Amino acid sequence: MAKKIINTPMAPKAVGPYNQAIEMNGFVFLSGQVPVHPAEGKIIGETFEEQAEQVFKNIGEVLKAAGCHYSDVVKTTVFLTDLLHFKTMNEIYAKYFGEASPARTTIEVSSLPMGALIEVECIAAKNH
Repeated sequence: MAKKIINTPMAPKAVGPYNQAIEMNGFVFLSGQVPVHPAEGKIIGETFEEQAEQVFKNIGEVLKAAGCHYSDVVKTTVFLTDLLHFKTMNEIYAKYFGEASPARTTIEVSSLPMGALIEVECIAAKNH
């Protein structure tokens, strides 16, 4: 199966030489999403909660463009600039992924693109 490039104007444009997602062999690999509002092209929200909500909205739009939903996600990687936000991130994360949450890794990093407080990448399984 050939790889398929997934891009949607409903999620932020890539800020480098990559695509929002790639579909191949029944999986959709989403690039990391930061809390950039697609129409404004800049980070919105000063609080961690606002930024996290925007990240998961962006993920939802890319999943939708790929013909997927949050329930199709099998693996996520969450990057936080401060692990003190871990509890809050879990609460927001659970709103989007529910009881059947995917496998996950959470990592604290020193900084993220554009000064974001959170970035999340994920892998979804299509037609499972």
